[in-house]
Amino acid sequence: MQVRKYQAGTIKEAMAMVKNVLGPEAMILSTKKLENKGENSLFEIAAVPAGDHSSHTNLSSLGEVKSELMSIREMIYLLNHSGGTFERIILNPALTNLYAQLIRSGVKDHYAKLFLEKAGALNGVSTAPVKAIRERTIKAIMEVIEVRDPFTPRDKRQVVAAFVGTTGVGKTTTIAKLAAQLMLKAGKKVGLISIDNYRIGAMEQLKTYAHILGIPCFPAFTRKDLLFGLKRMQRTDVVLIDTAGQSQYDTDRIEALKKMMTNDLAISSHLLLSVATTESEMNQAALNFSPLGFQSYIFTKIDEAESCGSVINQIMRLRAPISYLTTGQNVPEDIERAHKGRILQLLLNKN
Repeated sequence: MQVRKYQAGTIKEAMAMVKNVLGPEAMILSTKKLENKGENSLFEIAAVPAGDHSSHTNLSSLGEVKSELMSIREMIYLLNHSGGTFERIILNPALTNLYAQLIRSGVKDHYAKLFLEKAGALNGVSTAPVKAIRERTIKAIMEVIEVRDPFTPRDKRQVVAAFVGTTGVGKTTTIAKLAAQLMLKAGKKVGLISIDNYRIGAMEQLKTYAHILGIPCFPAFTRKDLLFGLKRMQRTDVVLIDTAGQSQYDTDRIEALKKMMTNDLAISSHLLLSVATTESEMNQAALNFSPLGFQSYIFTKIDEAESCGSVINQIMRLRAPISYLTTGQNVPEDIERAHKGRILQLLLNKN
């Protein structure tokens, strides 16, 4: 294996040299800032052509390189998406791979940088082992993730939960999954109410699930209907309310929903967001549904998303606990309680 070294005034220029000579698939072995020579600093990149990095015997002698290999294509991508942070991180081999993993997962650069700063990884040139830096960074991420189960109240009062979100986010299917799991696994008595009077067949779909599970289901087109349905279900442990899917920009309908589910009814709202949509759509939905005072996020369609960094970005923008994750269309299997470890796994391993 022939290691080649390239020097330039900036990391970006040095990477361009590697790309031009060795190609975009060349593997970066190390990066460092050389001692000042006169007035100008020099950055050096050591690289090998694509295919030459397969010799494990040779690589094992390179010490700090180990598993930190990265292609020049990936390096350039990260440099262009890092807002300047990467030029600092790239000089520390212990940080480069972890930072790259966060960015590839969709975590915004300023949040990735914040986690690394909290881990003490950007305070000068860190001499801490890679494992220690990684553990501290993971701890910083875990600290911002809050999870909550809305169906285990401290007292024994009935839980009434409404599920809100945009059209197609998966509210009705999620309710069916929850109803089945609450009945079969938690042994709770469950009832369903639909206040979706906009979507054709919405009530019929919910009734079908209710019939299969053998539980009551009532329509509620007005507040009076909602009060009637809740009264009929006084002896249930949990009431799940399906709301109309609507555009996050339709503030009038969101306000109407708020007036229907007033605070005296003790209805908790939970916002469903599809991880498969764009971050701007997720954020806009969260902001526009915020007048409902939603108490948790339910992130849906995890199975359709290429990466899950948007989950972290969303809870950093607008803090709220995560209650559930959905991972497919199968009822009742494809839903799981949110756990910090599981969210971290999706963040770092789903690429």
